[in-house]
This record gives sequence, structure tokens and C-alpha cells, in this order.
Amino acid sequence: MGPKEVVVLVVEHLDVRTMRRWGAVLADALEVRPERLVVDLAGCPRVDAAAIAALLSAHRAMVRAGGNLLLRSPGPAVLRMLMLARVDNVLQVETVPAEAADTMLPLAGR
Repeated sequence: MGPKEVVVLVVEHLDVRTMRRWGAVLADALEVRPERLVVDLAGCPRVDAAAIAALLSAHRAMVRAGGNLLLRSPGPAVLRMLMLARVDNVLQVETVPAEAADTMLPLAGR
């Protein structure tokens, strides 16, 4: 295993138009073999089926490597899409209370 945790900070829509770029970011993150891959969705306003498929693929890769994938801070629209796709019980999702989210500072991208 590599580092304990790698965080991918998503700051735009995750959809079919952006998945080539974000798929490469996820692949790079998986390549370092972290124990936990965190996909921070606080800045992501929307996901579509292509994004959900990519997240499921990353989840499977992490499980095969002995790690886990965590989706952190999805907004209401993203959480609703995860629930509609019925993957909210497959993927580990961590919501952050609004008070805590107000005190978080954005991290620099790669």
C-alpha cells in the first residue's frame, strides 16, 4: 500500500463531458495505491450515470487493492442521484453537517 489517504477534490460537474479528465485523475489517484481514496464532492453540483459508473469502477479497484473509497460531502442533488441509482448503499458516503462545511477551507488542486 502507498499513502494512508489521497483526496480528490471535485470542483465542477461530474458528467459525460468531464469524465475523460476526471477519469484520468481517479486513475492517477488509484495508481499510488492509497489505503483510502476520498472523493470530495462538496464543490460538485451534479453527477450523471457516467460519473456514477466511474465512481463504482474506482470503488471496485480500491476493494481489490485492499482499500476503500469514500465519497465526502455530496450536496443534495448529488446525494439524490446516488440514491436514485441505488449506489448509496454500495459506496461509502460521508455527509458533513452544514456548520462544519462553513468552516472548511478549500484545498489547492493538483
